[in-house]
Amino acid sequence: MDVMFTRVAGLDIGKKSVTVCVRIPGPGGGRHSETRTFRTMTRSLELMRDWLVGQGVTLAAMESTSTYWKPVFYALEERMECWLLNAAHMKAVPGRKTDVKDAEWIAQLMEHGLVRPSFVPPPPIRRLRLLTRYRVQLMGDRTRDSGRLEKMLEDASIKVSSVASSVTTVSVRAMLAALIAGEADPQVLAQLAKGRMRAKIPDLIEALTGYFDADHARLAAAMLERLDRVEVALATLDETIETASRPWAHQIGLLQTIPGVGLKVAQVIIAETGGEMSQFPSAAHLAAWAGVAPAIHESAGRRSPAGARHGNKWLTSMLVEAAGSAARSKNTYLSAQQSRIASRRGAKRAQIAAAHSILVSAYYMLKRDEPYRDLGPEWLQHRHEQAHTRRFVAQLERLGHTVVIDPAA
Repeated sequence: MDVMFTRVAGLDIGKKSVTVCVRIPGPGGGRHSETRTFRTMTRSLELMRDWLVGQGVTLAAMESTSTYWKPVFYALEERMECWLLNAAHMKAVPGRKTDVKDAEWIAQLMEHGLVRPSFVPPPPIRRLRLLTRYRVQLMGDRTRDSGRLEKMLEDASIKVSSVASSVTTVSVRAMLAALIAGEADPQVLAQLAKGRMRAKIPDLIEALTGYFDADHARLAAAMLERLDRVEVALATLDETIETASRPWAHQIGLLQTIPGVGLKVAQVIIAETGGEMSQFPSAAHLAAWAGVAPAIHESAGRRSPAGARHGNKWLTSMLVEAAGSAARSKNTYLSAQQSRIASRRGAKRAQIAAAHSILVSAYYMLKRDEPYRDLGPEWLQHRHEQAHTRRFVAQLERLGHTVVIDPAA
């Protein structure tokens, strides 16, 4: 087998140590291998980098092991080309399994060009990605804390969540503050409703009649305090993300022209894809990488359902959320697309299809530097009618007829 890369290194990474196998040209036209083990502390990684540079290594490959690969990758990327490999693409030969064997196997695959690198964004994008992913985690904490508060209120027979849209609205927060302060009269509590909630005062009186005692009050106060801290952290983080994403303000503005895509979704698209579409060969490749394209399993000429494709969960979740917002838009292609698919395949598959459309649109918008152009709600119906026409014409021609289409005015 031909050697495509002459000086390579394969790295098997653990939490505490990294095993490095270097393969370089040897005497007599053969290949020479040398393996060493280093600790994953910063100074040890610097020693490993200096050794690799001294060996003339130009390409280092490593498996994406949890988050342990990051310090190693970052220590080497400025001095040589680094490839992050998908573990599913490397199937080791059967037999004895050790870190040394794994490092040698990676190096051998690398030198023959039998693996391909995964996408690792540049440092500015990595820093933005770290912020946007932490924001998603904080938003998840807020949702879970709200759920805990709602379950605690159910234990006290306070059914306010059956009347209000959320237990964190301004009106409900005022009622909960009064409950914690010792107010137990449902009519007094219901009068704290504001805005459109005042129309539901009779229902609120019934919902606020329960068994809210001192233990419930202490729990509710602690949960509301935790929610307040999360809200403050989210507000601060939003400002930090806005500052960090200013270099991509133009791209974020373009993405927000897509129905359903707001500021946060646009920031996540930039943070996860890097905003530079030239690194993805095509829109289909990007959709498959993100996980919004269907998986394929074919054997003996037959295709069987393969379930959801594994991809970038952070990007996929935000795209699905944007698709849900687009479904509520009026007179748009995305809302019409979801309506047609949901009637046959269900709402969840319709959202995935719309998420795919949003990502494909984002690919071409960022690549061509142009805003979103909506096809309109009638485009799918028009294409469906054209397909019917072509099919009927083909049937008539197979029967020996000559068909001349004369569209009605």
